[in-house]
Amino acid sequence: MKLSDYIVDFLARQGSRCVFLVSGGAIIHCVDSASRHPGMTLICSAHEQGAGASADGYSRISGNLGAVMATSGPGATNLTTSICNAYFDSVPFVMICGQVATFRIKKSKKLRQKGFQETELRSLFASITNYIGEVRDPRQIKYELQKAFYLARKGRPGPVLLDVPDDIQRADIHPDELPGFVPEKEAPRGDFKKEIKNLFELIKHSKRPVFILGAGVGVASSREKAVKFAEHFNIPVLLTWGGKDIMPFDHYLNMGGLGVCGPRAGNFAAQTADLVIAMGTRLSQLITGGKQDLFAPKAKKVMIDIDPEEFAKFTKNDFKLDFGIQADLSEFLNECEKAYGLKGEDRFKEWRSKIEQWKREYPVIQAENINRKERVDGLVFLDALSEISKEGDVIVADTGANLAWTMQTFKVKKGQRIISAWNHTPMGYALPASIGAALACGREVICVTGDGGILMSLEELATIRRNNIPVKIFIMLNRGHGIQKQTMDTWLNSRYTAADENSGLYFPDFVKIGEAFDLPTCVVENNQQIRTRLKEVFALSGPVLCVVEVFENQKIVPMLKFGAGLEDLDPKLPRAEIDSIMKIADE
Repeated sequence: MKLSDYIVDFLARQGSRCVFLVSGGAIIHCVDSASRHPGMTLICSAHEQGAGASADGYSRISGNLGAVMATSGPGATNLTTSICNAYFDSVPFVMICGQVATFRIKKSKKLRQKGFQETELRSLFASITNYIGEVRDPRQIKYELQKAFYLARKGRPGPVLLDVPDDIQRADIHPDELPGFVPEKEAPRGDFKKEIKNLFELIKHSKRPVFILGAGVGVASSREKAVKFAEHFNIPVLLTWGGKDIMPFDHYLNMGGLGVCGPRAGNFAAQTADLVIAMGTRLSQLITGGKQDLFAPKAKKVMIDIDPEEFAKFTKNDFKLDFGIQADLSEFLNECEKAYGLKGEDRFKEWRSKIEQWKREYPVIQAENINRKERVDGLVFLDALSEISKEGDVIVADTGANLAWTMQTFKVKKGQRIISAWNHTPMGYALPASIGAALACGREVICVTGDGGILMSLEELATIRRNNIPVKIFIMLNRGHGIQKQTMDTWLNSRYTAADENSGLYFPDFVKIGEAFDLPTCVVENNQQIRTRLKEVFALSGPVLCVVEVFENQKIVPMLKFGAGLEDLDPKLPRAEIDSIMKIADE
């Protein structure tokens, strides 16, 4: 059996039935094998970074490992940004990278290069992968594949890479004679009884608890279990951006988001809480504010996470973590279910009512947003997009203002998923990730991106058109990088550089771009056109490109000043009002 055939068959048997690739001389044998395998779908991406993002999106939605194939040298190095996205967000996918033939591989690290397009990958990617395997003997292939897939999923998941030279790919092997990988026997896990007892005691004596759920809950396939935990105790839930799709917006415990761009009600709840239980979130500064010692100042803080380094990172300048529970969330929540006992009275109904009152008093969408006549208000548009979306839809957001507005306004319905590259946040992620997400779910996907983001991944429109992938693409066109401009307003007296069309950038006619790729296109010019255009877009089958002409100077509101703590809350609110809210924490 040809070794490249073995690789592709292994991927298919593991459930990685879609491979994203850019072909090249050092990977042609694997590509050929993928094209001939009856159980494999081959997608020719336009750029390796796009292929990586597509595999990432496929993994997030399917639950199986997305697969990438790339050639040696620049083919592999072009994957770097997508590897970072997956590593920082704990997303497993597998990369099969070609390499020069074994006899052309340099023997000395001091030699820069021997083979044409040779690049040593281990040292480049060691810090952003769960595992890198260098296959230098055909008999290693079964062992390396099994080890890579095991380590991609074990503990905190992440991407893995196999470096396979050209001559190894075309070698003849006998699968039955290949040695396999046998994982080391793991030490018995604890039963968490002591930790659970302590946690339940804290809840018992709490008056104003909040339960913060992050992306790690989804990574651990524990959405339903986490919701059941909250429901047993009737604890109000705050969702990070990565955890926004854990529960529908109308669930009685869903109090919305929090953080630097979070709705005011969520931040008021966190800041006045007496107990914070954070699960599957690393409590980054986008959640706590830049001055982490000011986060939830009167609350006891509990963090549950699988990665011990997430507890060790906090210093004396950060907030005090009262105790951390290192655990696989699925296993931990299973143990919690065994310890629940009878459900008691709803002790936190009044506390939730207070948060709901804040939600009514401080809505994200104000009258000025709704009544805007000039161009489109981003918040109003995304709120309308949320309304027209269906249960089970997949929404992929890019980075920048479009992401913040999506997180502030989107009302998640039953079964919906919202994904983005939450922690690395490169511009250009959403379009190629939507390709992978659509192939994973088998239906149309909503892609929200910005004018800056679409220019970073424009070439993947070719992939969408070639494969007729049903992605509804919404380009939020504000003719600039909105978050950068807002930061320059704060720190540089609005001296814009490389941030809009007046300071170095250029944005083409995206309608003509869409037409060049033979895509149906439309434009939303003002608030009054929003619902009509959305109905037109979703009435069409297949891919559609819609340009949304957003008010150029629209800000992200609320948005905490960079480096500030959440205790600063919102500088636009009167200080007396803030003080009255914060008095609740002293009660």
